[in-house]
Amino acid sequence: MRTVFMGTPEFSATVLQTLCENGIRPDAVVTRADKPAGRGYTLMQSAVKKYALSQEIEVLQPEKLSDPVFFERLKELDPELIIVVAYGRILPESVLNMPKYGCINAHASLLPKYRGAAPMQRAIMDGEKETGVTIMKMDKGLDTGDMILTLTTPITEEDNLETVHDRLALLSGEALLKAVKQLKDGTATFTKQDGEKANYAEKIGKDDEIIDFTQTAEQLSCRIRALSPFPYAFFSYNGKRIKITSAHTVPDMSSEGKQAGEVISVKGGEIKVACGQGVLAITGVFPESKRRMGASDFVNGSKIKPGDIFEKYSEQ
Repeated sequence: MRTVFMGTPEFSATVLQTLCENGIRPDAVVTRADKPAGRGYTLMQSAVKKYALSQEIEVLQPEKLSDPVFFERLKELDPELIIVVAYGRILPESVLNMPKYGCINAHASLLPKYRGAAPMQRAIMDGEKETGVTIMKMDKGLDTGDMILTLTTPITEEDNLETVHDRLALLSGEALLKAVKQLKDGTATFTKQDGEKANYAEKIGKDDEIIDFTQTAEQLSCRIRALSPFPYAFFSYNGKRIKITSAHTVPDMSSEGKQAGEVISVKGGEIKVACGQGVLAITGVFPESKRRMGASDFVNGSKIKPGDIFEKYSEQ
């Protein structure tokens, strides 16, 4: 089967590697244009481009998918299937309708839940106990296409964005291998999504990163894990922004009689903080203008003590 792969970040590169190592080597990959990064604004290649070049696969980087030069090259490739994984742009109908088997997408959620830009983060933030990958045949809507198959994985209290991301990247490759085989064998089934059960995983914004200790310890633990290792949730202490790299709830401890954000204890490598309900134990931080560190080093360096108040961060 002649295939073209479309993707950009590390997640996509992991999936591409899985496909290549299991006999599905695309005739070309389409990825976003190189971006300037760092102090020197050096042009950086996407993770997909780096892997494709290492495998001597043709790389296409159109500024727009409507670019006639790109479209002509795509027609020359004459793909029977286009595989899309976190490419970062909506495909026009001219591309969607080109391949014999259409365009299929690996989406990192159990559709129709968490359509959109940040499905992994939102699932963890919402306290979901399970997530997964859905392979769907793409249509002109946003993650609304008919589903071919899903694979699931639990979300535990030890998981953060990094662990869920890495697990779903591997699961996406596995799911795509199954879906492509079903398409080739003619055994694939297509199930319409129930729009009434759909919700959207909006892109993470600055408001999502702000810790409000009036929320429950469980809610804050989910938020912190959903945003670690990037971009991190944060609070304010002595006017400085303090990012939290790791934390967990303290089930056997009460916040009764304490102010939200009040430090209860600084022992055992943890900073225990009262929340609107329950207690949060902070174990790792990334203070403003400093290195990432454990809670003990932060306590020693900032002279934190019980009774201190961690506040909601404000730019003002």
